[in-house]
Amino acid sequence: MRTVLPISRIREMEPYMDAKVLDYIHEGQIEAFEGFEDFDLIAFDWYDVRGERTAASQMLLYVDRENLFVFCEDDAAETAAQAALQTAEEPASNGQALYRFFVRLLKGDMDHLDRLEADISDGETAVLSGAREAYLDRIVAWRQELLRLKRYYEQLDSIFDELADNDNGLLPKQHTRRFANLGNRMERYLNAVQSLRESVAQLREAYQSQLSIQQNDLMKIFTVVTAVFLPLSLLAGWYGMNFANMPELQWKYGYPAVILVSVGIVAALVLYFKKKKWL
Repeated sequence: MRTVLPISRIREMEPYMDAKVLDYIHEGQIEAFEGFEDFDLIAFDWYDVRGERTAASQMLLYVDRENLFVFCEDDAAETAAQAALQTAEEPASNGQALYRFFVRLLKGDMDHLDRLEADISDGETAVLSGAREAYLDRIVAWRQELLRLKRYYEQLDSIFDELADNDNGLLPKQHTRRFANLGNRMERYLNAVQSLRESVAQLREAYQSQLSIQQNDLMKIFTVVTAVFLPLSLLAGWYGMNFANMPELQWKYGYPAVILVSVGIVAALVLYFKKKKWL
């Protein structure tokens, strides 16, 4: 028998499973893979790689020589499991059905990684052309997505390695080779994810550098403005002092002269800063 059910209905399959399975599951001892003499238990957090959903849902698989049961935590996982388990041509063995289940579950994942790589590459070009605050949200979203993919593929990589080892001899030899190939595929996926994580880390550093450059430019403008108006502040403070006998106050051209001096100082400083390429 091969079927997909919610975890809440696991008791319905009790007549078809080994008697110690339910106790083992309810005690919370289940790991990613547990191989027993006559059956295997597989548990992993399924992640909808190609969908909008970011939450993970647990899938629990029971497989022996006669039965293959998939128990799902929620409706989304159940729908995905049914689509992966159903086939127009009934597989001859549970080992073959289990292999096809994982192949269909992973279908399109590499295309998703390729699109993610293209998005990150486009984002890198955009960030380097001028950092904006909105890009930080995209960088954070990429980091979270890649972390979810890393955890997901690490689980499956461990499961495929155990199925390839086939310590209890439950699977035929030709199927263990297929699971070894799936393990190799998971390693390629993990390498791709790791490469993208490094790209995002470098992109984040580039973003921070771009922000630092913009902040330095802003501080340079403030410094130049301060330097330009500092001599004028000195003159204003000087002539603001309450001295009655300052010669300039008794000269009719005193104020125009001060204005010309101020303009001359500003012009000289601006020309100097431009010559030094500070403006």
